[in-house]
Amino acid sequence: QVQLMESGGGSVQSGGSLRLSCVVSGYPYSSYCVGWFRQSPGKARERVATIDSESMPLYADSVKGRFTVSQDSANTLYLQMNNLKPEDTAMYYCATGPAEYYGAGLVCGDMAYWGKGTLVTISS
Repeated sequence: QVQLMESGGGSVQSGGSLRLSCVVSGYPYSSYCVGWFRQSPGKARERVATIDSESMPLYADSVKGRFTVSQDSANTLYLQMNNLKPEDTAMYYCATGPAEYYGAGLVCGDMAYWGKGTLVTISS
């Protein structure tokens, strides 16, 4: 059974930092993507950062240079968030799903498993 549990959310001022963690258990895929998504009230869910089973990260343009996604050998996913802005305020979700090879690299498919989320609030 695949389980994802996020932690590390909180409230900080603009310009501050937070690190989110997600413990992932029971990966069912040999090739996979895992990553962070966020959703603010009234807005669509957006992909923030993902990393595949070959450790290749992919970031949304809005967070490039500020956020870093990583995964350790214990299957814990991290999102280091620096220089936070009020527009980063959202519920952050960890998710995982299969990936397939296209050409030389992996391409993430739809995420199949989701955590319950952790709230990040940035004040100006």
